[in-house]
Amino acid sequence: MPDPILRLSEVSLSFKGIKAINALSFAVARGEICALIGPNGAGKSSLLNILNGVYRADSGTVAFEGESFARIRPLAAAQRGIGRTFQHGALFGKLSVLDNVLAGLTRHSRTTLAEHAFGIFRDHAQTRDFRARAEETLGFLDLSSHRNSIVATLPYGLQKRVDLARALVGRPKLLLLDEPMAGMNRDEKRAMSRFIAQARQNLGITIVLIEHDIGVVMDLSDHVVVLDYGRKVGDGPPDAVRNDPAVIAAYLGTRH
Repeated sequence: MPDPILRLSEVSLSFKGIKAINALSFAVARGEICALIGPNGAGKSSLLNILNGVYRADSGTVAFEGESFARIRPLAAAQRGIGRTFQHGALFGKLSVLDNVLAGLTRHSRTTLAEHAFGIFRDHAQTRDFRARAEETLGFLDLSSHRNSIVATLPYGLQKRVDLARALVGRPKLLLLDEPMAGMNRDEKRAMSRFIAQARQNLGITIVLIEHDIGVVMDLSDHVVVLDYGRKVGDGPPDAVRNDPAVIAAYLGTRH
């Protein structure tokens, strides 16, 4: 694979002796959308937690932009260009959409989130730059009309889009999306798929996403990795993975 931005080599992770990830190896090409699929408990979210430093792998290495590490801290991951959304979200429900998106820049800032909330700014030039970046991101995701809305009052689909905006505003090189379309209806999934595709195309971001909707995966991704109880059982283009007997047995069920 030419110029992979991400490469995992024999990565394993256990919880109380139970293997969550078992000697997992694969690579993600720069600029592609890679989908992680598999049954619940297959190790997908645990893998994202390793990639952005929430967990430390028991063994194996991760290489990001050619630099290998056994563990990276979340702050260092963000500063090096790894962004992340979470399956159940972590938005500040009582704050506005704009403030939530600005919160995505705190790891790149000399001003803390608390200082921002109380209007205490140490670097006014940086503050202006961050606000411009936040407004640009809101426009990119068609959220400008909701900039002053309190997040908790928004429909679920819009809240998920705010979560994406908060991850994008830091201008990551690699964006990890943990079930960005969970709980959405068909129209909301179509809109979110469009925004994810545009983020890759217009912003040059490489994306690794977890998604259970196989139709979405096949339409959106360039590359699919299939996990089953922490083991890799499929790795390749969507059409090849969809027709792989091992994938059908593990993910769809042999009688499906």
